[in-house]
Amino acid sequence: MTQLLRVQNFNVSRDGFGAGEHQTLERPFGHADPGEMFAWAGATASWPLRTDPGGSRGLDDYLTRDYARNIGAEIMGRNKFGPQRGPWSDYEWRGWWGDEPPFHTPVFVMTHHPRPSFTLSDTTFHFVDADPATVLAQAREAAQGKDVRLGGGATIIRAFLDADLVDTLHVAVSPLELGSGSRLWESPDELLDRFHLDIVPSPSGAVTHHLFWRT
Repeated sequence: MTQLLRVQNFNVSRDGFGAGEHQTLERPFGHADPGEMFAWAGATASWPLRTDPGGSRGLDDYLTRDYARNIGAEIMGRNKFGPQRGPWSDYEWRGWWGDEPPFHTPVFVMTHHPRPSFTLSDTTFHFVDADPATVLAQAREAAQGKDVRLGGGATIIRAFLDADLVDTLHVAVSPLELGSGSRLWESPDELLDRFHLDIVPSPSGAVTHHLFWRT
């Protein structure tokens, strides 16, 4: 059975940035407003942080639910894990997500400064200094036959795209412009030499869904 490497529900601005500049502990997305970028998913019935009944159905809801389908491991960059740079000054930092991270799988954090693995709830974080192909091989072994999700940020996704390792992508493009930050693309047309692309407006009007799969 083929194990896919999937980008799921990754959000970018109209000018192609997945996050802004000047990331801090208080602003994980830098000068970008995550409330704007993720509003389409937060409005769905299946949004995992929903505390009240209701929420939208349809395509946005389907894509929100599809985020976790058949995922056995996650790969992310260090900047998605936290705001520290360089050698680790604080091993007490264990991510933005508290004691119960939302991944429920092994997570492989790509970094030039490895640190010991640790487990929170049902998620174990591993810190790996290796090229994309090597990290993907480790994640696939840990996924035990399921797919691997490439969680971002944009620099990490671009590295795996440049290594020709990504099988499918779902990118939600919002109408806001960031002007600078961590960029996925200047235009989605950059990927059309390797991928088919369907562009589907969100029923909410908040984003346009870009769905890529290999040619």
